[in-house]
Amino acid sequence: MASAPSNSLPIFYNDLIPLNSQDHADYRTRAADSAPFLASQHAVPLTVDEFVVAQRFLPIIFSSGPDPVPLALMGLNEGVNIFLEDDGRLRGRAYVPAYVRRYPWLLAKLRPDSDEMSLCFDPTSELIGDYPDGDRLIEDGQPSEVTKNILSFCEEFEQAAQRTGQFVKDLKELDLLMEGEVSIQAPDREQPFVYRGFQMVNEEKLRDMRGDQLRKIMQNGMLPLLHAHLFSLQLMRELFQQQIEQGKMPDVTILSQPVEA
Repeated sequence: MASAPSNSLPIFYNDLIPLNSQDHADYRTRAADSAPFLASQHAVPLTVDEFVVAQRFLPIIFSSGPDPVPLALMGLNEGVNIFLEDDGRLRGRAYVPAYVRRYPWLLAKLRPDSDEMSLCFDPTSELIGDYPDGDRLIEDGQPSEVTKNILSFCEEFEQAAQRTGQFVKDLKELDLLMEGEVSIQAPDREQPFVYRGFQMVNEEKLRDMRGDQLRKIMQNGMLPLLHAHLFSLQLMRELFQQQIEQGKMPDVTILSQPVEA
């Protein structure tokens, strides 16, 4: 149901180029009122900084495979996003992960032998270009306040991503992840829909942890994040019901293929 991203470019991004004051002196950024690139994406990377808020709206799972990443489910089936209209406009109340809000920007290393990261953007996005309207990215040869705010957001995201990586590393060392499976019975079907191909925290192992291990995850802040993840899984049935109401259910009843994130 959920596999870690494997492409050289992150999901949503078609290309990346660094922002610079010469080539992009007249570039502007426009405010987005929709996210068409997200309309057919049902699993989005999530940082641990977002768990507590996101768990109120979205199920939080972990991708399958040896290098799992946390994912927010915006639908249970590939190509289904119940929170967006077909044109990418938000449908009702929902939490939009920072990964989505960051697009089309990204901090990236331009040289493999250097740790320095540069602010880059996807040139195929319609949110950035040599437009007569919008907010300037460069003013008097220097980054504008808008660009500085974008850079700050991207830096905060990278820091959250590092904390997320450490969180997952600790989960693996504690052997708390297990293969997940959710069976949901539809009212007009004899056989239930079975969702597999993702990972989740093993509640039994969590309850049976040694005192020193439990004390460690309480002190380092992991415990409330684990509970947020587990509580959020209750929302999978709500997503299922909304898929039915929106007419977005598949014909098959066993859905074990990995979901690209």
